[in-house]
Amino acid sequence: MRGDVPGRGRFVFSSTGDLTRAVATESAARERLPASWLRGIAESLFATIFPSECRLCNAFLTNISRLPVCDECISALKPLEGKLCDICGERLSHAQSMSGSDEDICAMCRNEAPPYVAASAYGSYDTQLRDLIHLLKYDKVLPAAAVLGEKLAQAIKRMQDQMTEQTLFEGPPLLLVPVPLHSSKSRERGFNQAELIARAALKHAVGQRLELSTHLLRRRRVTESQIGLTQNQRKQNLRGAFAVTEPDKLQGCEVLLVDDVFTTGTTASECARVLRRAGATKVWVATVARTLKKSVQTAELVQGVPVAMTG
Repeated sequence: MRGDVPGRGRFVFSSTGDLTRAVATESAARERLPASWLRGIAESLFATIFPSECRLCNAFLTNISRLPVCDECISALKPLEGKLCDICGERLSHAQSMSGSDEDICAMCRNEAPPYVAASAYGSYDTQLRDLIHLLKYDKVLPAAAVLGEKLAQAIKRMQDQMTEQTLFEGPPLLLVPVPLHSSKSRERGFNQAELIARAALKHAVGQRLELSTHLLRRRRVTESQIGLTQNQRKQNLRGAFAVTEPDKLQGCEVLLVDDVFTTGTTASECARVLRRAGATKVWVATVARTLKKSVQTAELVQGVPVAMTG
């Protein structure tokens, strides 16, 4: 039997209920329409607000995240391997690693010990770490600090064997001091990347008496870029650039100086020298990344972007 249903076109129906099923199917389709429409809006909103490609490798991002970096790139962040100098953290040459000495110390540290006890870095600057650091510093993608902070925490844990029980569990707190930016640079950038990374690292640090001190050390004058300078010129460039604001707080305390990149160690050494002169008993250094000597010059200019203020 045929029948015309007003507003619904022509249907063929019988006593078996075909019309009922047809009407039910169309009704269900109408009910599904709003959900589909909302899903489309949500996907469009996601594509608008969040980048669609990984900022490191350009792969398509499939997960909603505040950090526009894919899981593969995060997994590719590897720690330094091989024998490293117990003091400055530089990778030892084959001859140095086979010397048979009880201590793994590079020739430079044997010749002139730096003013800090030891420096530790998570990974090499000549990797995806460099791009992730640039994403934070120059592109101002602040969620990158969380990943970098976790890597900094791993660098800190590497030094635990060298730290005494008093440093880790007893006595005065271990002061966590980010390498400061000059106030003009801080205003221009809007943040100090070393401080953001240090705060993130505190969430992962276990067993240490860490106390964040962001204003204990200040950069009191603007310094020239360290790029292209000799080691002696770097030292002169930074001489007098840092000052301790609260020397009373330093008395009898050890300091853990932290930054994003350790390049030649000039900045770390100058900060350590100033901190010790003001009353710190020991200074340790931890960074997310470091340049290895064979790649220092290459790292200083990557697509025209300066490395860092670490030096």
